[in-house]
Amino acid sequence: MSRLNMDLIEAIYSESDRELTNNELYREVQSRLAIPDDAFNAKEKFGTAGVPHNKIKHRIRWFQQTLKSMNVIERLSSGRSLWRHCRKNKSGLSEVREGACLVAFSTDLGVAILGNSTMVLPGNTEPVHLCLTSPPYPLRKQRDYAAAFKNDSDYIDFIVEAIRPIARQLVNGGSVVLNIGQDIFNPGQPSRSLYPERLLLALCEKLDLYLMDRVPWVNMSKPPSPTYWACRKKVQLLAGHEMIFWLTNNPDAVRSCNQRVLQPHTESHSALVARGGENRTTIYGDGAHVVKPGAFSQSTDGAIPKNVIIRGHACADTRRFHQEAKRLGLPAHGAMFPTAIPDFFIRFLTEENELVVDPFAGSLKTGLAAERLNRRWMCFDSILEWLRISATGFFSDFPGFEMNPIIDNGELFA
Repeated sequence: MSRLNMDLIEAIYSESDRELTNNELYREVQSRLAIPDDAFNAKEKFGTAGVPHNKIKHRIRWFQQTLKSMNVIERLSSGRSLWRHCRKNKSGLSEVREGACLVAFSTDLGVAILGNSTMVLPGNTEPVHLCLTSPPYPLRKQRDYAAAFKNDSDYIDFIVEAIRPIARQLVNGGSVVLNIGQDIFNPGQPSRSLYPERLLLALCEKLDLYLMDRVPWVNMSKPPSPTYWACRKKVQLLAGHEMIFWLTNNPDAVRSCNQRVLQPHTESHSALVARGGENRTTIYGDGAHVVKPGAFSQSTDGAIPKNVIIRGHACADTRRFHQEAKRLGLPAHGAMFPTAIPDFFIRFLTEENELVVDPFAGSLKTGLAAERLNRRWMCFDSILEWLRISATGFFSDFPGFEMNPIIDNGELFA
């Protein structure tokens, strides 16, 4: 009877295209395990009172209640005892239902959770040092990686409520970094939506956050868009950047340090230092900037980065994610930023062993960068397939890796 396990019960629910009664569940278990009627219906005495119970059905119900406690299945509120698994969304992805949460996998440094962060983080007492995320874009037409909202206000409320429990747990001087899509247009017009500006104001006014910077992510390899307004109507330019907002709860105590993200000096600057610096006197901007002999003669550890990120979206980790998705026969995430972006902000805004949170993890690039940089991390996403791909695609070789059998079960995606 070792084949009667929780994976079997979960698979029966996941493969069913409708709700199941307990009797239907019993019959399916009996059929799959080929248990004779007399053995399946046999009763044994339980407890000190010696009350006879069906041992097999008792074990099935125990697995059922365990899956319920893990929010993998739910009981319907109708009069009949009907149970169901979380359903796939319109894109065919296994999207966890509202209110459900399940640990997908973990390492010594972090945990990936299948579910909505707003169900877990309000009870979190662990101080958060950085929230780094790329929320689903408010596209007019829903895609796997972007949600459809009625209007900009609905989207802004959605993001604010997702960030609210994180903002409450931010350490003094902690940061929130959001990668925001720019290419959202007003319905039927080539004019851009002002939702990024409205979102920024809402985060500052409702969550008491302060804007530290707007960092453009310039990506010249972006696919051509907006296709209609730029390529067909010829009235817009092709998009080449997205915006990254950096906010904090206390600008006077902000924990950033640009010395953690210094970049190599250019060859020309290194040569200038080697020559002893400038040998001229020059005045720029009516005296706002003065260059004197000997300027730039001191060797430093590196150059302070500009507040612009110039980086394509492709990277080795993205290719690895797609390879793992193909191996597992699962759909890959359609819009991933390169790991270099979370790597930069994690180094800039945190120190080792501090906690990084991503409420919209997608392919878990934030968690991956945090793991490599020896930061603790907590990532959430509602799409089961993406967590499954990330688990063995990125994290299986890290110390302490463990994957929930429910996530590992290939039949879950049937």
